[in-house]
Amino acid sequence: MRIVLTGGGTGGHIYPAVAVGKHMLQNDPDTKLLYIGTGKGMESKVVPEQGIPFEAIEITGFRRKLSFENVKTVIRFLKGAQRSKSLLREFKPDVVIGTGGYVCGPVVYAAAKLGIPTFIHEQNAIPGLTNQFLSRYADHVGVSFPESTSQFPRAKETSFTGNPCASHVLRAVPGRGLQSLGLAPSTRLALVVGGSRGARALNEAIIEMAPMLNHIGDAQIVFVTGEIYYESTKSRIAEEAPEALKKLTLVPYLHNMAEVLKDAALVVSRSGASSLAEITALGLPSILIPSPNVTNNHQEANARSLVSAGAAELLLEKDLSGAALLRLMEELLGDTVRMKAMSSSTTKLAVPDSANRIAAALMQMESKRR
Repeated sequence: MRIVLTGGGTGGHIYPAVAVGKHMLQNDPDTKLLYIGTGKGMESKVVPEQGIPFEAIEITGFRRKLSFENVKTVIRFLKGAQRSKSLLREFKPDVVIGTGGYVCGPVVYAAAKLGIPTFIHEQNAIPGLTNQFLSRYADHVGVSFPESTSQFPRAKETSFTGNPCASHVLRAVPGRGLQSLGLAPSTRLALVVGGSRGARALNEAIIEMAPMLNHIGDAQIVFVTGEIYYESTKSRIAEEAPEALKKLTLVPYLHNMAEVLKDAALVVSRSGASSLAEITALGLPSILIPSPNVTNNHQEANARSLVSAGAAELLLEKDLSGAALLRLMEELLGDTVRMKAMSSSTTKLAVPDSANRIAAALMQMESKRR
């Protein structure tokens, strides 16, 4: 099968597309992949590192208020659609898969106009604008939350697939995450991560928390700062609380996130859909700190779906402080009964066969075309 993948802007859109592509390759080594993204987006770096051929188009997102920039965006959309048509005619895909972000718009739209079967995947509980727009053109919409199916009334076909990142993380080998960080196999690991780009508020909270880390017990905290915050966070902690670096491992980014998650006892995280898919797949207790700076506040909606099931604790960014985060981490790490109960509840929300569900939908679309 020849597959075009598209999605960009954040890791939450990129990694599900990569996970589907790699799953299809694993099932059939003759699968041919092409990823279409933007030249300036995160995908332009991540995708080639995964060994997937990459092509770029120029496109920007719409602004939510009246602006002359939106006129320019329409022009870029039309040019992007034309460029996409050229790439699609050259590659001749059997199916095009879009996972969200504004770059999906012209690519999936172009594919639909060329009569190429299209599949879009929505990761969040509240759908993004691009996927809502594309749902009227796509042949199939896959969603990560069962309640989201009703939010695509114009779609030809909708199904609950879960998030393919769940399938990907299950293949990680236990022990390799700790080894990659230079930690002993017996280490009790608490992983703190602020999303693929990091989060300023979380960095500030960890800096505030650093002098108090002697209260955290036997846990080792690994904090993924985000590349732009790494140097400043490391230098401030080294200056203000150097002893904390015995309990706190700082890294700018984790290329082997699945392996480190596999070895974690507790996760503190934003509540992007891909992160939650990985957390539920592994049955990890978590403290979720939704980003308030996302469309329709969808991360809080994502988080509350876990909290209501007893699978996670919620800490809103407006309530975030070093003391508040430390107190919650101490409570959970010191209560094994509670942690086991959260893990059990988390596992019940998992969709471990998500990639298989998407693969089945793609095969069905291809057979209909024939």
